[in-house]
Amino acid sequence: MGFKVLEMVRPFVSVIPEVSKPERKIQFREKVLWTAITLFIFLVCCQIPLFGIMSSDTADPFYWIRVIMASNRGTLMELGISPIVTSGLIMQLLAGAKILEVGDTPKDRALFNGAQKLFGMVITIGQAIVYVMTGMYGMPSELGMGVCLLIVLQLVTAGLIVLLLDELLQKGYGLGSGISLFIATNICETIVWKSFSPATINTGRGTEFEGAVIALFHLLATRSDKVRALREAFYRQNLPNLMNLFATIFVFAIVIYFQGFRVDLPIKSARYRGQYNTYPIKLFYTSNIPIILQSALVSNLYVISQMLASRFAGNFLVNLLGEWSEVGGGGPARSYPIGGLCYFLSPPESIQHVFQAPIHAIIYIAFMLGSCAFFSKTWIEVSGSSAKDVAKQLKEQQMVMRGHREKSLVHELNRYIPTAAAFGGLCIGALSVMADFMGAIGSGTGILLAVTIIYQYFEIFVKEQQDLGGMGALF
Repeated sequence: MGFKVLEMVRPFVSVIPEVSKPERKIQFREKVLWTAITLFIFLVCCQIPLFGIMSSDTADPFYWIRVIMASNRGTLMELGISPIVTSGLIMQLLAGAKILEVGDTPKDRALFNGAQKLFGMVITIGQAIVYVMTGMYGMPSELGMGVCLLIVLQLVTAGLIVLLLDELLQKGYGLGSGISLFIATNICETIVWKSFSPATINTGRGTEFEGAVIALFHLLATRSDKVRALREAFYRQNLPNLMNLFATIFVFAIVIYFQGFRVDLPIKSARYRGQYNTYPIKLFYTSNIPIILQSALVSNLYVISQMLASRFAGNFLVNLLGEWSEVGGGGPARSYPIGGLCYFLSPPESIQHVFQAPIHAIIYIAFMLGSCAFFSKTWIEVSGSSAKDVAKQLKEQQMVMRGHREKSLVHELNRYIPTAAAFGGLCIGALSVMADFMGAIGSGTGILLAVTIIYQYFEIFVKEQQDLGGMGALF
């Protein structure tokens, strides 16, 4: 029955533009060039404002979700990668739960990928209409029907561009995937901007620079008391400071160190004698999937809570879900949870907040660790990376584990894979909590996503160089 659902969408799939597979092997330097072009198009779209919107100084209701959406408010990249991520996760979950039956033939996989793209475009259209009708760019009655349609058209076109750029890289023209590239770029851009931003902000103590590094030199140059100037540069509130920057660098180093933790299982070919290899099981077995799922869950909960709070302010059940207050000063205006469930699921701002509200900190830590471990353990079952699936893949490649019978392969893999998934998810949650407590720039979630994605690109780079024989291949 599930397979028939995919067959039903086949006529509509052909309507969606598609990037054809390369007919020849793409050289490494060409892949680097296409990746750079893709990134350039994304960055340009992040700076082009939507035509027809009214400027708004109100709090950004999607502030919390933008870090994993790679989006920029009021620009063509307003939706970011949200439609692709949402459609991909839902389709993978449906396929993993056997609600959608996907065959193993190339045609079946192509149909599944086409249905995923189609679903992504439907989500793009739906989100664009909701954004416009809820007054994110001004009241629809003031904008007029023509302008509203124009804004929706711009958002849908930008969504299609993102979808095609992601497919371009995944089809083999570039390196990695568009989703990973855009997330990492967005987070790294935030970190660099908050470190070196020349923008000035009036904080009530005089004009200060937003960038932590530039603020250090400005404070040392303008303040007569150099010790006090240094203290302010390291610990100033509501603006990026040097302690935030050092915390960010420290978390980067810790995550890179943990990336090297793995167990290499010895395997050999059942067909050719003397052909040995290893199958690596990393500590971060599910990579950054747990933190993406956890962030998507919490961010969507924030959005729902804010929408209810704005329409039904004072309602007991709505307040139980979350109470919100607009916070500005030192950055983009945003709604901040001050009560309810959303408050306890939001990270404490600093170590001082941990001691001031210990119950908040304990609930947040328990939720982060538990949810990341749960999502990581669940993901291996629905994504085809469980012990049973890995054993099937090795058997198809005619590989067996040295010192063990073929029948015991699943049992041996079960000793490592579920543990690595659950404990790896737990470690990811713990690292995110630590980064949030230390006040790292870009949030703990953002840094974890950036580091894991950059590390994946580093592994791709090393593998390509090994295949092509050294650095000369790049030039």
